[in-house]
Amino acid sequence: MKKLYGVTTAMVTPFNDQGEVEFTKIDELTDFLISKGVHCLYPLGTTGEMLRLSVEERKSVAERVIKQANGRVNVFIHVGGNTQEETIELAQHAHSAGADGIGVVTPVFFGASDKELEEYFVTVARSVPRDFPVYLYNIPQCAANDLNAEVAQRVADRFENVIGIKYSYPDFLRVNEYLNINEETFSVVPGTDRLFLAALAMGCEGVVSGVSCVYPEPFVGVYNAFLEKDLEKARKYQRMAIGYCETLKNGSNMSYFKAALKNRGVDVGHMKAPQLDLTESEMEELYKKLGELDQSYFIEPNSIF
Repeated sequence: MKKLYGVTTAMVTPFNDQGEVEFTKIDELTDFLISKGVHCLYPLGTTGEMLRLSVEERKSVAERVIKQANGRVNVFIHVGGNTQEETIELAQHAHSAGADGIGVVTPVFFGASDKELEEYFVTVARSVPRDFPVYLYNIPQCAANDLNAEVAQRVADRFENVIGIKYSYPDFLRVNEYLNINEETFSVVPGTDRLFLAALAMGCEGVVSGVSCVYPEPFVGVYNAFLEKDLEKARKYQRMAIGYCETLKNGSNMSYFKAALKNRGVDVGHMKAPQLDLTESEMEELYKKLGELDQSYFIEPNSIF
């Protein structure tokens, strides 16, 4: 089964000023990311403003990314929704649309027990073919539920297509616990961009990175240097990545991502209400900081390293 690996980019979702999806901009963003060397695409997650889209909008976005990628990279669709029924509908659609796999976040807002979490993920995994890859997704600071390693192990034991987890919280003790699940076969990918190199050193297979949607180059650089066993070069690229992470607010506000992409020549439109775009003064300040970083790292706004 295919897995998430290397630089998996969590994609933003382009909207027009009326909050409607801009499909041609999805095509442009997909091509931009693939041209920069990312290994997998992960649309419709947190970076993609997932819960602000209707089920039908999410299906349409998934179809567009899959079609535009056209097999050039792996495409895993995030399908976690507000209800179990919605999640299953999106999971089955992702499979029928030709995705390489799916990610499923824990239930959100309302607290869930360990048993409830286990049964939720098992039910979703059961709804798709047994050879269709499923990644669990744990982001407790946003979803309000934390998926521990014991529960993840039980889910993976019950369904062989549950092959990994995306963990978007900077707790390396927990990462180590996840790495002990079905050792050698269970895939662990962090969502904490600033710890990419450290995660690779621990045995993780890559990163699911939102910042790489704007600046893929340093993340691809980290991964390639790590594979080449050039630790000094990998550290250099990781420091570059951290610079962009900090300037782009570490994914806490996707309006910074969209403004920065526009500055790179990739217009991905607007935020979806109620979130607002950056003001002119905020954009000027951001572009000044990015320009300083670009100059120090010898990056042109729309060029490869």
